[in-house]
Amino acid sequence: MPFLSTRFAPYAYALMRIMVGLLFAFHGSQKLLGFPPSDHPSPPLASIYGLAGLIELIGGLLVAVGLIAPIAAFICSGEMAVAYFMVHAKGGFWPIANKGELAVVYCFVFLFIAAYGSGIWSLDSVFSRGGRGGR
Repeated sequence: MPFLSTRFAPYAYALMRIMVGLLFAFHGSQKLLGFPPSDHPSPPLASIYGLAGLIELIGGLLVAVGLIAPIAAFICSGEMAVAYFMVHAKGGFWPIANKGELAVVYCFVFLFIAAYGSGIWSLDSVFSRGGRGGR
């Protein structure tokens, strides 16, 4: 038997989806809007880093509110895979050593969200006929 009853699993999943989406959106808002403040200058919007910021901001918010979350999460997962190999992997094989562990974690959490669906407490569940929005 799991530590917490499986009846709490949908709520734990929803909280994870919301928090991961919001935290990811903050990465994008930091790149594009300068909030929260950062030492790094904002990239040009028409650059790969500007595109990354758009995916992070918009994709993170879509995942957080649960609107087309599986599609948004799949795109976010792909962005993190690209970010890992473009930026971190050249610093060595191990993610903990090349400072890429957050990119790897985001990549696989978003992949799970893409596979699992929006779940409860999502706009997808509000708009779906069955009210489930995924699982």
